[in-house]
Amino acid sequence: MEKNYIKVSALNQYIKLLMDDNSFLHKIYLKGEISNFKNHMSGHLYFTLKDEESRVSAVMFKSNTYELKFTPEDGKKVLVEGRVSCYPAQGTYQIYVEKMEEDGLGNLYILYEKLKRKLELEGLFDVQQKKAIPKYPSRIGIITAPTGAAIRDILSTIKRRYPICETILFPSLVQGKAAAPDIVKQINRAQNYPIDILIVGRGGGSIEDLWAFNEESVARAIFESKIPIISAVGHEIDYTISDYVADFRAPTPTGAAELSVPTILEVRNLIDQSAIRIKNSLKKKIELEEHNLKKLQESYLLKNPTMIYETKMQKLDFINEELQHWFEKYLENKKNKIIQLETLYVLKNPLFIFQNKQEKINYYQNECNHLIHRILEKYQHQFEFTINTLKLVNPLNILDKGYSFVKKDNQIIKNSNDLKENDIIFIQMREGNVEATVKEVNYGKNI
Repeated sequence: MEKNYIKVSALNQYIKLLMDDNSFLHKIYLKGEISNFKNHMSGHLYFTLKDEESRVSAVMFKSNTYELKFTPEDGKKVLVEGRVSCYPAQGTYQIYVEKMEEDGLGNLYILYEKLKRKLELEGLFDVQQKKAIPKYPSRIGIITAPTGAAIRDILSTIKRRYPICETILFPSLVQGKAAAPDIVKQINRAQNYPIDILIVGRGGGSIEDLWAFNEESVARAIFESKIPIISAVGHEIDYTISDYVADFRAPTPTGAAELSVPTILEVRNLIDQSAIRIKNSLKKKIELEEHNLKKLQESYLLKNPTMIYETKMQKLDFINEELQHWFEKYLENKKNKIIQLETLYVLKNPLFIFQNKQEKINYYQNECNHLIHRILEKYQHQFEFTINTLKLVNPLNILDKGYSFVKKDNQIIKNSNDLKENDIIFIQMREGNVEATVKEVNYGKNI
């Protein structure tokens, strides 16, 4: 059999014709994440659309990009509409995108998880930070839309269960871009009211409808609230960031109202139980006091009251005896001291004190005189010794032996080499000085 070889391009063209002829591939709706995005200079967009398990090449021609309402980029979740065909030049199939929009649910979920992790790490979900919900509140604040099923359900439930509780509505937007700032504003406003519990929430809806309760500003306002907050957003299956931060999470607005107040039946039961406990406590107290009274009535002291006075009188006598003994002893000591003073020699001879002091003064005066005399003698000897020493070392004493000094220009001449003829010299003797002129100098020779 003869083999018919064809070109690669022919094969790719054939596959393209097959795909273009498949009506199912004419209109495909895909969702996925953009990667390898490239905005070509021609205006065409080239990228890969992927999910967790697979990927497909995609192209969006410039003529279809004018209706885009967002800027495509890597990592964005998108919903695309287009047709699938083969690109013969490379032998690959790709989707030719005609329409593309953001996958709101996917992107919102990513933002939700990111914020949730951030606030959890900061401790805003910590159970230890949550405030207790009062069991019997007198006033409840409600932050929700002023109209709708949520506010009606909350008010009717509180009125039915606990009609004595007051409610204050802080009307707020609960949907749209302006909802989050409005909710924060009302939470801060409620802090200035005497409120025991604050209910923050709304009825059910899509994730976009509930998104205001996933905003970081709302979460931080709930966390910083001084008033305990019950979060009541959506239905039981809906969980928002507010639910995690709030002090208590209710599955629905109606559930929040039920959690915030007791029922009349519960209060009546509590009152009945309290009345029973008080009655039993009073009964036991009365029985105890009656028992104590009976014991007192039967006591020996009450039957013989004079015994109390007998004991006291006996104790008083004992104290009197003790005081008497103490005074006698005290007086005796004072008397003995007086006798000792009377026998003192000083009292009999008062001049004795003066004489004794005068003798001491005379003694110290003599001692001082002797001491001063010894000190003067000591310093006189030292003075004489110093004078004699100075005389011995005085260079002028040598003049007494017939010697003299020769000076030139007020300097003592020690060597004839220091003189020359016609020098004027001064000769100092024991008595008087002589001025002379040098006529002849014998250098280094003795005369």
